[in-house]
Amino acid sequence: MNNRMTLRRTLAILRKEMRHIFRSPINLFLVAIAPAFLLLTLGYVFSLDVEHVKLAVLDYDRSDLSRAYINRIAAGETFSVEASPADYDALDALLVAGSVDAGLVIPPTFSEKLAGSQRAVVQVLIDGSNSLVGSSVLHKIGAASMDVVPKLVPVPGLSAPFEIRGRAWFNVNLKSLVSMIPGLLAIVLTMPALALSLSLAREKELQTLEGLVATPMHGAEYLTGKMGAYMLVGIAGVLLSWAVAVTWFRVPFLGSLWLLVGLTLVYYFAAMGFSLLASTWLKSQQTALFTVMMVFFVPSFFVTGLLFPIDRTDLGSWLSAMALPATHYIAIARGIFLKGTGIAFLLKPALALLTTGIVALAISVAAFKKRVG
Repeated sequence: MNNRMTLRRTLAILRKEMRHIFRSPINLFLVAIAPAFLLLTLGYVFSLDVEHVKLAVLDYDRSDLSRAYINRIAAGETFSVEASPADYDALDALLVAGSVDAGLVIPPTFSEKLAGSQRAVVQVLIDGSNSLVGSSVLHKIGAASMDVVPKLVPVPGLSAPFEIRGRAWFNVNLKSLVSMIPGLLAIVLTMPALALSLSLAREKELQTLEGLVATPMHGAEYLTGKMGAYMLVGIAGVLLSWAVAVTWFRVPFLGSLWLLVGLTLVYYFAAMGFSLLASTWLKSQQTALFTVMMVFFVPSFFVTGLLFPIDRTDLGSWLSAMALPATHYIAIARGIFLKGTGIAFLLKPALALLTTGIVALAISVAAFKKRVG
């Protein structure tokens, strides 16, 4: 009986918030329309380079010369060899999972051709789902190889003893918008979380929480009901943003729309858990707006993998990236859009978002006090 009554009160809060969202043009805009609008305006903004690339090396030559070449390439700060797959299938799996940015394939004739004063050829397979990384990889590997190979084995008579044959996967033409738009979804879809935070802060400012003091309503019911309303209406924001990406920017969509919507709801859960956690201690809409913008917008552009690969060599940077829901959702959105990735490859970021949401909501409920002000 108590569980049924708890569910009834939670649903009552959910219905109240749904009516409030639809009656408030500002809230409805933030939750349902602003994500697509922001995606449209931010889609043309960014064009930047990268400094670090994760490589998988498929070495068919397995000679002293090929190993020396790999060691020289990885000796600097630009490249790090993250894996040594046994074949193309294993390399493909690494690229699909997003474990590496590119694959370097060394043919079995590598050392033989160099020793015979012939031009050596290597293949670079690029994860084009991040075009900023992909286009930079070709240039950087080419430049590094032209510098390294002549030092390993001088080839007389050849001005260019090395040839790079690149191929981009998931974004053949390396168009920046194709990789940026799915990533930007993580930014623009924070609007429902912002609207939720402003709603809670507004109720504190207007002291409308007074009515809860005289009711049997619990904090868990109140916060869960509010969150549920914004998540449900936020589905409209997901669908509109998807339509903008596919029809206006012509980003290929290879995955499941239902999977995208489902995992976006998990992202909402994590992001709104953060906003509830912040709003529990904030009493004004202005402070809530500033806090959510600083937590979601600014860091999400620079440390989540949207523009640059996540810096895994610095513990502080890595922990900051892993703590932000946008980091995990960027991997989800790019995987579904450009790789047609299924739930098996997205389980890790999905579980990270779910865990973040549960922890944030639990702390918010524990800190929430049914009091005036």
